[in-house]
Amino acid sequence: MGVTEPSEFDLAGLPARRAALDLLTAALARRTGLEEAASSNAFKALEPRDRAFARALVLATLRHLGPIDRALDSRLRKEPPENVHNILRLGLAQAFVLKTPPHAAVGTSVDLVASFKDAQTFKGLTNAILRGLLREPPDLFDPEALAAPWLMARWQAAFGPEAALAMARVFAEEPATDLTLLGEGGAADLAIELDATILTGGSLRTARRGDVSAWPGFEEGQWWVQDASAAVPARLLDLGPGKTGLDLCAAPGGKTLQMAATGAEIVALDRSSARLKRVSENLARMGLEAEVVTAEASTWSDTRQFDAVLLDAPCSATGTYRRNPDVMWAARPGDIPALALVQARLLESATDRVKPGGQLIYCVCSLEPEEGEAQVQAFLSRTTTFSLEPITAGEGGSPVQSRLENGTLRILPHHRDGGTDGFFIARFRKAS
Repeated sequence: MGVTEPSEFDLAGLPARRAALDLLTAALARRTGLEEAASSNAFKALEPRDRAFARALVLATLRHLGPIDRALDSRLRKEPPENVHNILRLGLAQAFVLKTPPHAAVGTSVDLVASFKDAQTFKGLTNAILRGLLREPPDLFDPEALAAPWLMARWQAAFGPEAALAMARVFAEEPATDLTLLGEGGAADLAIELDATILTGGSLRTARRGDVSAWPGFEEGQWWVQDASAAVPARLLDLGPGKTGLDLCAAPGGKTLQMAATGAEIVALDRSSARLKRVSENLARMGLEAEVVTAEASTWSDTRQFDAVLLDAPCSATGTYRRNPDVMWAARPGDIPALALVQARLLESATDRVKPGGQLIYCVCSLEPEEGEAQVQAFLSRTTTFSLEPITAGEGGSPVQSRLENGTLRILPHHRDGGTDGFFIARFRKAS
């Protein structure tokens, strides 16, 4: 895996590895840690090559953290200090995932430990542990050890052992980039230019790496980055010229762009003005229009009703672990019931914003039943004005096997070749 070629990794020095250590420590400490650390001025001040190396190393470490920790536990008599433990993790990822030459993986790890005054006594331990594992290589691709144990247990219970194992296998793969096109025309030509394949539903998937703003079609506003699963919900809405739509919790804005592209009048609402800035920038780049509103979705005072409302609710985001491997290790069991309460409140507030006869889409990028199937069941038990509008197999470009008996969608990460984000999607219709 990696943003740059392995030969370039050898050129990255101690500053890049120190940056990787900071990123990994932040990623394991809190849910938004990796994103915050990667946005820091210190990280941005690094040379582009060093930033690329640091990110690639951290993502490799997080994708293989389960097997890495199992290998280290077999060698460590007691837990070392946090920074030493994380340096050992990074060293193993360098040697066995990024294929850094063994002498470089060991030597730079020892040097990094030595850069901490309070950790210099662990130089010998670091050298011995890494060299020992190089002599007896661990299996860092064992699917049974890839996922966080508590999540693996939940997925086995919800989807069965075979599906859970398939989901774990996807975790070790660096995902390709999916693109949503502005219009239906030109897909074949763009696919050639971007060395991409056309997925069901019309998304393009490319293994191309690097700065997306330099890719063909970006400046011209022909496409935006959006996982193929994330593109499904907006395709399930009946929108077009003369109709109105509301995208609740709109940022980062991919679904807003899809809804606006239908020609309908769209309102994009989110509580984060900073994240909405990106939505506005993408609307401008694509030549699309939407009313952008900064407000809390559950307490927004606007009384307008819409033909279609899309609620992509805040969630544990466990379905995004392919692109955001820190989610696998930063998520906590207590997050799920807390977020389920937020989702129920948002669903309830969304109902009054739907016109009689209108549609409501509820979706989450979570693999947890409490945030998907259970939310639908509870919502239907509370409402007399909404009913499920079943989604047909393959509708919106969804994987055929993701359709559940009641017409909702449970997209699992292994439902597409090469992987896809995990999603739950339900469509409701309000009584006229």
